[in-house]
Amino acid sequence: MSGILMAAGRWGGIMALIALLIVLVKQLIAFVGFLMFAIKVALVLAFVALMLIVVVTILRTRGQRRREAEEL
Repeated sequence: MSGILMAAGRWGGIMALIALLIVLVKQLIAFVGFLMFAIKVALVLAFVALMLIVVVTILRTRGQRRREAEEL
């Protein structure tokens, strides 16, 4: 009888470890997916900020050239 309990205990422990590994891998995949999404959002925001800086610089330079033309 104790042999059956020991075998069930060993197999139960192995099954528990396998279940924990499966859960860990699922959580790891979800975390990597979240990180990839966060990086994509950061890249899009950086690109939008860069485009805004370019547009503001163009408009500022355009205004300065108009003022210089009016002063002459």
